Amino acid sequence: MPITIEAGWKEVLQQEFEQPYFQNLIAFVKEEYRQHRCFPPGPEIFSAFDHTPFSEVTVVIIGQDPYHGPRQANGLCFSVHKEVPHPPSLQNIFKEIETDMGIPIPTYGDLTAWAAQGVLLLNATLTVRAHQAGSHQNKGWEQFTDAVIQQVSQKKEGVVFLLWGGYAKKKGAKIDRSKHLVLTSGHPSPLSANRGYWFGNRHFSKTNTYLKQQGKSPINWKID
Repeated sequence: MPITIEAGWKEVLQQEFEQPYFQNLIAFVKEEYRQHRCFPPGPEIFSAFDHTPFSEVTVVIIGQDPYHGPRQANGLCFSVHKEVPHPPSLQNIFKEIETDMGIPIPTYGDLTAWAAQGVLLLNATLTVRAHQAGSHQNKGWEQFTDAVIQQVSQKKEGVVFLLWGGYAKKKGAKIDRSKHLVLTSGHPSPLSANRGYWFGNRHFSKTNTYLKQQGKSPINWKID
């Protein structure tokens, strides 16, 4: 499986691509896609990077695993293809945006419009076997996406990292908080959100306030 990825990312991640763990990971993924139905579709595995070039990253949202149902995963964390109903976590994200920014809940859940504005929608694990959550965890993706976060932290300044839930907080533990804004809250999943750990975090308006302070363009969170 040749690695086709946006040129800026290819440059900063080239050393990762050459590591033995990554070669083993790609061999595993290739075999999984050959033997089983897996998501997202092969050409969309690196969509987060292709839609958000390294030079344009201003916000990073960290997810965990791709959706494992048909037609859901599109390579961007929390995002689904346009014709797919909003999964519960995404619905709660949209509810918070509506409360925080006054933006109505959209009719579809494809977050490509955010990615095009510099929001890196990064899952910790980039692939999954159909209907088997977590089936591609601990195969090397986590090491790769740790390197992605490290490169953004080291080589850029004034990025907003949105860490939702315990897993994302651990994933972002080494972000340099002296030159980036790190916002944390509970996860938008119903289990967390309904206990009061998600709603009211106002991460979307806080992100835009910070970006404007940095002289950067705010994110238009409206997607349709």
